[in-house]
Amino acid sequence: MKGFSREEMAGLPSRLLRDGRAANARVTCVTWQGREWTVKDFAPRNWWVRTFLAPFLLGHEYKILQKLTAVDGVASDSFVVDRHAIAIAFLPGTPLGKKEPSEISTQFLMDMENLMQRVHEKGVVHLDTRGTGNWLVSPEGKPLLIDFQAALTTEWMPASWRRIIELVDMSGVYKKWKQWQPQTMGAEREALFEEAQKWRRKWIFEGYFGKRKRRHKKKRSY
Repeated sequence: MKGFSREEMAGLPSRLLRDGRAANARVTCVTWQGREWTVKDFAPRNWWVRTFLAPFLLGHEYKILQKLTAVDGVASDSFVVDRHAIAIAFLPGTPLGKKEPSEISTQFLMDMENLMQRVHEKGVVHLDTRGTGNWLVSPEGKPLLIDFQAALTTEWMPASWRRIIELVDMSGVYKKWKQWQPQTMGAEREALFEEAQKWRRKWIFEGYFGKRKRRHKKKRSY
């Protein structure tokens, strides 16, 4: 779709969502034609990031979002602003991490599971679902999944590989289920979660470019 240019964006109402740092985009919410858009912009970064990293990351995420068109719970409407920025339809919602555990129902977890299944059916794995940072709760109480910068496509993978990577991706949902509603998880999901945990111990692709995320040195309980 055709959107606004950088010159037009400069005159539009906006608010800062995240300033970012180093090699991360500056993220703002821009209002255009009565609709809000999340803009990921690398223009403030250094020459190396703007010239080489930004086009790769933005182009990758844009292509992923095009595959997820019509998936409810994902902001698939998007357009390229320029070489350094893309705009993605803004999804209003509350970060999942700000919700009390008592507010998370079994139905909500089932909706999260269904959303992940629809993403997988489109040939995409998110790969950053275990935390709460990329999950939102919509005003209607439905799960929303954002930030597909680290996602991968799966159509090219052998069936056995695809099953494993989708299972590891889904384990982000099962981790929360085990934490918040373990009594409704059921034996099948428990078994899938345990299998995913075994694969995660061998996992090399965490975060961007296979770089493992820094963790605090404390024992995981699940």
